[in-house]
Amino acid sequence: MSTTIPAKLPVDHATEKQLARGERVLTTATKGTKKRLTSRGATIAALIIAILWTTPTFGLLVSSIRPAADVNRSGWWTFFTNPSFTIDNYVDVLAAGNSQLTLAGAFINSIAITIPATVFPLVIASLAAYAFAWIDFRGKNWLFIGVFALQIVPLQMALVPLLSLFSRGLSIGDVQLFSGLNASGSYSQVWIAHTIFALPLAIFLLHNFVSEIPRELVEAARVDGAGHGQIFFSIVLPLTMPAIASFAIFQFLWVWNDLLVALVFADGGVAPMTKLLAEISGSRGQDWHLLTAGAFISILVPLIVFFSLQRFFVRGLLAGSSKG
Repeated sequence: MSTTIPAKLPVDHATEKQLARGERVLTTATKGTKKRLTSRGATIAALIIAILWTTPTFGLLVSSIRPAADVNRSGWWTFFTNPSFTIDNYVDVLAAGNSQLTLAGAFINSIAITIPATVFPLVIASLAAYAFAWIDFRGKNWLFIGVFALQIVPLQMALVPLLSLFSRGLSIGDVQLFSGLNASGSYSQVWIAHTIFALPLAIFLLHNFVSEIPRELVEAARVDGAGHGQIFFSIVLPLTMPAIASFAIFQFLWVWNDLLVALVFADGGVAPMTKLLAEISGSRGQDWHLLTAGAFISILVPLIVFFSLQRFFVRGLLAGSSKG
């Protein structure tokens, strides 16, 4: 008996209509939740919090464009009574650093560290979330409980064992299971560290979104002959994109502003901005006028990322607060 292979993908028009219906349900639930959470009192409270939160940042910006003598002598609010401008702080801080690296180079290192350390856990976590939600295998529930329990492990407890694993490897008796990375002075150590630390929370959050996808969508695709790969890329991934974007913002901010992991795993010429900013301020903080300029440079990229993905961020949060 001969079989005929269809020329098009197994997901037919009926499944596409159901997918569109699922997107409309998600959008309707998001709008309803947004309407319930919006009120005049909440708006006023949000404005007050925004003003209180923005004031220190505005003071940081003002201090970064004041001469060093004025910064050390008076507060930033005196700028409005005795204004004076300079860009020397930015010029000096970009050239500041140590014998191996300047702040301009550390800025490139921060980008080179943060982007892969955000993409890697999202890719792995989205695949794992789909497997936990829609693939039946032995020990799935216990394994998911183990992943969830890893969230309570303090980050500080894992730093030294992980550094030892990277440098000396892993052995049982005379058997060497892992010889170590021997990657001192490269990005690989800090990439792996951030990925490991982000995976438990990422898998847990994405699993909650993936498991709420209407079962009839997945079942219809299976009836049409779609495999797990087609279901994931054609149905699951588009519907969970707001959740992925929400966690991507969080992960990007965590990695970009991280100092602890950078102190342990990112040394030499691969140090990020946070590590270098802690050094250029001086042993007693006497050069903190440079710190104001450097800190304001460091927040530019997170601001751009947040405002670029704000629409997906808000939609992901609101979708996660509703059912159905």
